[in-house]
Amino acid sequence: MNSSPPPSPLRLPAKQAVRRSFAAASGTYDQHAFLQREIGDRLFERLDYVKVVPQRIVDIGSGTGYATEKLLARYPDAGVVALDIAPGMLTAARGKSGGPSMFKRLLGSRDRRAFVCGDAEAMPLADECVDLAISNLAMQWTDPERVAREVMRTLKPEGLFMFTTFGPDTLKELRAAFRATDDRPHVNNFVDMHDIGDILVHAGFSDPVMDQEVVTLTYTDLKPLLRELKGIGAHNVLPGRAAGLTGKGAWQRMEAAYEQFRREGRLPATYEVVYGHAWKPALRARKSVDGAQMIGLPEFKRMLKKP
Repeated sequence: MNSSPPPSPLRLPAKQAVRRSFAAASGTYDQHAFLQREIGDRLFERLDYVKVVPQRIVDIGSGTGYATEKLLARYPDAGVVALDIAPGMLTAARGKSGGPSMFKRLLGSRDRRAFVCGDAEAMPLADECVDLAISNLAMQWTDPERVAREVMRTLKPEGLFMFTTFGPDTLKELRAAFRATDDRPHVNNFVDMHDIGDILVHAGFSDPVMDQEVVTLTYTDLKPLLRELKGIGAHNVLPGRAAGLTGKGAWQRMEAAYEQFRREGRLPATYEVVYGHAWKPALRARKSVDGAQMIGLPEFKRMLKKP
C-alpha cells in the first residue's frame, strides 16, 4: 500500500444536514434498515475469526442500537459506548435497551451501555480508552482520514478496529439516472476500498485486511427505493444539492433513465459493501529523516511502566 493517503473525497456530506436527516429518521429507521442489519450480521460473522476479549467497546454510528445490543450479548463482561451524531437515534436506542431491571440494580448490577452524542471525526472519548471500535455503515458519511485518526487515538495498544462502509459502485444506477436530470450531486460519494486501506496504514494501523462484496436489491419501481433511503435518513445531504422537490419533468426523465437497468421485470439497486479490520500496534515507532527511531510520548510512557 502507498505510504501517503489519497485525498479525501471532494464533496463530503454537510455535517449538520446529516445530523438532522438521521434525527428525523429515528422513528422510521428500523422499518427500512433491513440491509443495514444484514450487513451488520455479516460483520459480526467476521468477528468469529479474530481473537479479542474487550473490556470497553465503542459502536461508532450506533443508530438505533442494533449492533450495540449484539455487542453486549457477545461480550457479557464489556461495556459499550453507543456513539452517534444524531440525538434522535440515541433516544430510540436508549428506549429499546431498557437497562438493568430493578432486581439487578438491587444486586449492584450496572447498565453496561453508555449513550454518547458525538462526531466520529472528533469523538468525545479519552485517549486509549477502548479495546474494540466497531462501525457498521457509518464511515461513508464522514471524512475517513479523520475517523481513522480518531479511532487510532482512542484505541488501546493492540486494539481492533472493525467496520463496514460502501464502495464507489453503490447506487450506481441511481447516480446514472439522476444525470439525466441535471449535473448537481444527488448520490453520496463513496471511497474505494484500496484507498481506505491506505488511509488506515497512514493513520498507523498495522496490516489492514479489506474485502468487498456486491449486494443487489431489486424493486418493482423506483419509489420504494427512494422511500427506503429517506426512511433510514440516507437521502441527499451533499453540498450543492438542488433545493426543493424534483419537478415533474425532471422526475420523469430520471425514472425513464433508470428503466434502462430493468432486468426480468425488476429495477436493481447495487450496493458495494466494503469490510475492513485493522489492529493498533503494541508499539508505534517511526523514522526521522536521518533514520533515527522516533517514539511517540504515549508509547514512551508505556515503556517506562513495563517491568
